[in-house]
Amino acid sequence: MQFSYHQNAGNQNLEIDGDLYNYLFKVRRHKSEETFDFRNLKDNFLYTYQVLNVSKKSANLSLVKSIEHICAPAKKIHIGWCVVDPKTIEKTLPFLNELGIDKISFIYSDFSQKNFKMNYDRYEKIVINSCMQCGRSDMIKFEEYKNIKEFLKFYPNSHVLDFSPNTMQPNCDIETIIIGSEGGFSQNERDIFKQNKVVGLKNNLILRSETAVISVSSLLTSF
Repeated sequence: MQFSYHQNAGNQNLEIDGDLYNYLFKVRRHKSEETFDFRNLKDNFLYTYQVLNVSKKSANLSLVKSIEHICAPAKKIHIGWCVVDPKTIEKTLPFLNELGIDKISFIYSDFSQKNFKMNYDRYEKIVINSCMQCGRSDMIKFEEYKNIKEFLKFYPNSHVLDFSPNTMQPNCDIETIIIGSEGGFSQNERDIFKQNKVVGLKNNLILRSETAVISVSSLLTSF
């Protein structure tokens, strides 16, 4: 773990309890003389604290130093992900966070099941845990759109991943790209896409939505 998350990191004093207390003092068995690094994932600072006292269920820490230390993706890649099963989203989020995706817009496309509801509190917890492991100093941002047409009003220059001879290249200049749900896109949706914005992968196999989103994210963030 690269640091611990606390929403109040940056305050002169922190009280640690609950799961974080159990992890630091019962699982990892840290000692009172040790220091701990914290982030609040809202600013770019890494805050170092030292333990003042430890009780059976909580610990009090005091700020020793703070240093601005940015560990964030260089490229701001935005994924418009057509809604799939939330369980699939939860499994995929850590990979996308580690790859450095800046923002995910969930879109209820024609082939998305409308009964799927986004649990953003749950997603935030998953991303926070991922940040603590990989060291990222900011979190993926989330938003939601009722359909692709609405999304394109806000992001008219979006690219779309679909079957296309216009294959993505490692150095392609794409900032926002739409990934379909299981089943891809309806004909009505394809009719509103600008054909010069439709791109494909060299792999001509049918990919699951989560495979497609990880593949595209890897290609866009690694070059």
